[in-house]
Amino acid sequence: MSDATFVYDDDCGFCTWWAENMEARADVQIVGFSELDPALEARLPDEYETCSHLVTDGEVYSCGASVEETLLRTDLGPIARPLIQRLQQFGSYREVREWGYRRGAHNRALWGKLLSRTPSERTADDSRPEDR
Repeated sequence: MSDATFVYDDDCGFCTWWAENMEARADVQIVGFSELDPALEARLPDEYETCSHLVTDGEVYSCGASVEETLLRTDLGPIARPLIQRLQQFGSYREVREWGYRRGAHNRALWGKLLSRTPSERTADDSRPEDR
């Protein structure tokens, strides 16, 4: 059983696709915002719904850091870890990582047209217009 939980927007088709794929490839559990229990929610930042999070026994990684840390837990982790460690030596790396995360997040309607799963919280009948 994993000590890591990936928390994501389960009302977003692209976010659901990404989380389910990471759950299949990484040692993480996934929990959508709509499924948060009070104990897990208490560990998240106040405005947690602005991005994804990876919650471990000792840390909470948010936004780009959550995606990065989750990817490191996949089969690509041993290959990616030395590269990421090298990149982290550059002062601007975190800003670039978070900028990239925000670009993806702000364009998730577009990404959802390419890569999407109907979130379990919605059916086709009550989908949002941008998901149709």
